[in-house]
Order: sequence, then structure tokens, then C-alpha cells
Amino acid sequence: MASAITSWTEENVLCSICLDVFSSPVTTPCGHNFCRTCITKFWDEQVKYQCPVCNKLFPTRPDLRVNTLLSELEAQFRTSIRVKDQPFVESAEVPCDDCTGTKLKAVKSCLECLISYCQTHLEPHQRVAGLKSHRLVEPMDRLEDRMCKKHKQLLELFCKRCLYTAQLGKIDAKVPRMIQDRKRKIKEINDTLEMSKKDADRELADGGQVLAALMCYIRKCRDDFNRTVEEKLKSTEKEAEDLIKELEQEIEDLTNRSSEVKQLSHTKDHLHFLQTFRSLTIPPHTRDWTTVEVRPPSYVGTFRRLL
Repeated sequence: MASAITSWTEENVLCSICLDVFSSPVTTPCGHNFCRTCITKFWDEQVKYQCPVCNKLFPTRPDLRVNTLLSELEAQFRTSIRVKDQPFVESAEVPCDDCTGTKLKAVKSCLECLISYCQTHLEPHQRVAGLKSHRLVEPMDRLEDRMCKKHKQLLELFCKRCLYTAQLGKIDAKVPRMIQDRKRKIKEINDTLEMSKKDADRELADGGQVLAALMCYIRKCRDDFNRTVEEKLKSTEKEAEDLIKELEQEIEDLTNRSSEVKQLSHTKDHLHFLQTFRSLTIPPHTRDWTTVEVRPPSYVGTFRRLL
């Protein structure tokens, strides 16, 4: 095995994605080899799962198998090129998770990969574009135990002000949506009102044609008819105007609340912040507009009933 390993060149242990020596090499069902981090990142950014080399398309995300031969080759190759004075891990220090055999001292831990790296294995994170965005921190052991199981983030401590500020951000994001919902409702009411006006004009025109032939006899009937239709229209207009005024008032209240939230989020007066925060978390009284609508009156048959 040793002679077989030494006969391999650098090209034999290079990942075709990062173009670097394999790190935790795995094999796809089509037989091609990649770093576990590289192929995982590649598939995370794709809609379909396919091999980057032969473009073979897989119906589901394949289970990656560790390539033990390449792992040994990679370890032998890295050992041959490793910097002589790179420190080995000692007690109470964090070891490199990627090292096989003798462990080197880790210099960074990656919160994306949940792996600690020595200087040699860290090199792809400093060169490969897809890995440069990973968040690197000082070496930490038991990374998985330090991650929040719910949020998949490193456990941290927050002061109450930070927590309140985050809540204010949520409120600030919610208010503009509420304003847009009410603006859409205004448009819906205006459209309904316009349709009601057209219906009223159409009914007045139809009735006017019949009344023209019976002008002398049914003058009073025509006056009653006009008054009835106009009263219905005015009633619809009044209802629409009242709803629009209420919506505009809610928009003004919500806009003021949004301004107050933004101002509070930038205040440096902690006492004022705490005194005001509770009142801002309670949204201003607003109506549920989901089922509110202007019901246009029916003008059909009005003239016949009066006649």
C-alpha cells in the first residue's frame, strides 16, 4: 500500500471543486470524489442534485460514502507537505478534526462546518470563494454541543436591551405590511364605489327612456325614482367615505407608531427605552378588515316597483 500511495501525484488527490487536496473525501454514486464540505455546499446551492464532473442527475440527494482509500492518500500527501514547525496538539488544546494519525493543533473552528482546523486544513477556507464566507472563530472543542439545537447557531448571551431591540425590529417590519393591507382595502372600496356609480347611471338611463314616454302621467313617479336611486347611491357613498376615513386614520396611527418605534430603537436613553417599550409592543387598536366590504345596493327593478 505504501508503494501505491507514493506513486500517486498531487493531481490524484485534488478535489475538482476547490482544486485543493481532498478534505474528508467522499464518493458519489457515479464514482466521482469530492471534499465532503465542497459537494455539500455545491448541492445546497442547487435546485437539482447532479454530479459536478459528469453531470449525472440524481432523483434525490445521494448519501455520501467516505472514501477510505482517498482519506489515507490525502493523509499521506498532507503529511509529506506539512510545514515542519507546525505545532502538534497538546493537552488542554483543541485538535484538528481533519488530521488523521497524529493530530495537529487547531488554529480556527468553523461554525458552518462544525469542524476545527489546523493551519494546513484551514487553507481552503482562506482561498475557496464558497468557503471564505464561513464564520471562523477561535478554536473550540465540542462545537456541536455549543450550537443551539433550535436555531443552529452558536450559543450566545444577550442583554435585555438587545432582546427588546430585536422585538422592536419585528414590530417595525409588521407595521408597513399593515399599512399596505389598508391601502389595498381603500382601492378595493374605491373600485366597488366606481362600479356602484356605473350601475346607478345605467339604471337611471334605462328608467329615463321609459319615463320620457310617460312624462306627463308619471312625473311624480320619476321624481320618486330618482330620489330613491340617489339616496341608495348616497348611502353607499357615505358608507364608503366613512370606511375610507377609518382606514386613513388607522394608517396615520400605524405610521406614527412606526416612527415612534424607529425613534425608540435609536434612543440612548435606557430609562426612556424601558418606560416606552411596553406601550409600543401593544399595537394601536385597529379593525380586522378581512371581511369588511361595501355592499352596493341593487338598483334592478327599482323603477318597476315605483311604477
